[in-house]
Amino acid sequence: MPSEASAVSGDQSVEELRRELAEAREQQAATVEILKVISSSPTDLKRVFAEIAMSAARLCDAHDAAIHQIDGDSLPLVAHYGPILVPDSLPLTRGVLAGRAVLDRQTIQVADLQAETDEYPEGSEIGRRLGLRTNLAVPLIRVGNAIGVVVIRRMEVRPFTERQTELVKTSDQAVIAIENSRLFEAEQARTRELTERTQELTETLEYQTAISDVLSVISRSPSDLQPVLDAIVRSAVKLCDGLYGAVNMFDGEKILRPTAFYNYTPEALAAVERMYPMLPSRRQLTARAILDRAVAHIPDVLGDGDYAPDIALAGGGGAQDSLSRCSGRDTPLGRSSSHARNPGPSQIDRSISWKSSLIRPR
Repeated sequence: MPSEASAVSGDQSVEELRRELAEAREQQAATVEILKVISSSPTDLKRVFAEIAMSAARLCDAHDAAIHQIDGDSLPLVAHYGPILVPDSLPLTRGVLAGRAVLDRQTIQVADLQAETDEYPEGSEIGRRLGLRTNLAVPLIRVGNAIGVVVIRRMEVRPFTERQTELVKTSDQAVIAIENSRLFEAEQARTRELTERTQELTETLEYQTAISDVLSVISRSPSDLQPVLDAIVRSAVKLCDGLYGAVNMFDGEKILRPTAFYNYTPEALAAVERMYPMLPSRRQLTARAILDRAVAHIPDVLGDGDYAPDIALAGGGGAQDSLSRCSGRDTPLGRSSSHARNPGPSQIDRSISWKSSLIRPR
């Protein structure tokens, strides 16, 4: 029959096993939650780090936990859990516990930070100011290099146990999150680059096709200007993703009625008949290109106080953006214009480049 002492000893062993089992389950549950956050938010490091900091503080019975990442010569705070104040950034020096753990790539525990005035002068001052005592710092290591640090803190002198230290040392989830974010951002950048290159290639092919179409018209009608002008304005509008466009001639004094149209509404044609011929002025895009002998671009014709938007209002489809280019090297001969609805900045830049090339004087 077992003695009372052995029975008590046996009971204690059972209690210890139960406690260890409960702690293991709690750690496993915390790990599962962190991994869920990582999988659902691969680029949301703030959320992942917040979950890791909370788990570290709870599992290790710490008053709080903080996570810092390396940024040059400093350790900015990226996550914090608990009631203790924490600096927004720590210096990456050996005088601060977190800094030394990163520099040495070693886990370091200090039983009473306030008393370590010689070993950690800056850290000890922070400890006295914030009431910190026992501190544990665990560096985050990726491919042999420290990329950050997890710090758990107590406001009493009560060193963390070996098991608690090991729990923080296995904070691989933070490294996984950082690496996942890096890989995800790299993949996103590659995808964006591929998309941009594909778009550029498509636009280049469209441009070359338009130029080929115009040259084909010229070759078929070497003495007939009208088909060429029709092809130019049609191609310009399509390449610029415009709504409509026209080509006007200039006789040296007045801008004449458009010689070629594309996609004009009856209302816009009626406005043209009323307006032309006209003397050049800043009230019309056509005239601005003639006066400046350059590409004229109005991002929002309805917001330009000097512009008279007669044709834009009559053109249908709510045209807001207008682009016009003057032709002629020394003396203006005419211009081509196109009008679009709410184009983006990159589209505007391409439009100016393409259209300028398309109707460049030969």
